[in-house]
Amino acid sequence: MPTQNRRSIRLPGYDYAQAGWYFVTIGTWGKPSLFGEVVYGNMHLSGFGHIVKECWDDLPTHFPGVVSHEFIAMPNHVHGIVEILSNRRGTACRAPTGGERFSHPVAGSLATIVRSFKSAATRSVNRLRGTPGAPVWQRNYYEHVIRDEKALNRIRQYISDNPMKWAEDPENPNFLRSNM
Repeated sequence: MPTQNRRSIRLPGYDYAQAGWYFVTIGTWGKPSLFGEVVYGNMHLSGFGHIVKECWDDLPTHFPGVVSHEFIAMPNHVHGIVEILSNRRGTACRAPTGGERFSHPVAGSLATIVRSFKSAATRSVNRLRGTPGAPVWQRNYYEHVIRDEKALNRIRQYISDNPMKWAEDPENPNFLRSNM
């Protein structure tokens, strides 16, 4: 059986369950604009967009050691900042993990948090649109470990400004057509 040679974008040897701030971007499967539209630089959420926002805001309910911070649902992707706290209850201290291995989730890790978010949002979106089992999200996600306050503030501003810059965003389906 052939093995998959996927290149990981994760930091080698970094423990993604350790306390810290993480910036996450997740795109929709096939890039359709499910979550709403940008009108004059303001994001107007669809019903699916409201579901995704509620699922993000609900992360601390399912992960008591997590705080969900800035978040924006764009038409075909989301950006968010999640903080993993150092005082997670019920979690033993451990040596850094080499990263999650397929089918071996690490409790409280960024990958587990993102997986839970994507799963909850997918179930709710598919229930509303009557498409059980249909994909909503791309297979992977982009993450960035936020290392200092300057980077945190820059990313917060990026999230806040995202709707105003939608016309210039390569994720905008109209961007490619207008710039070819």
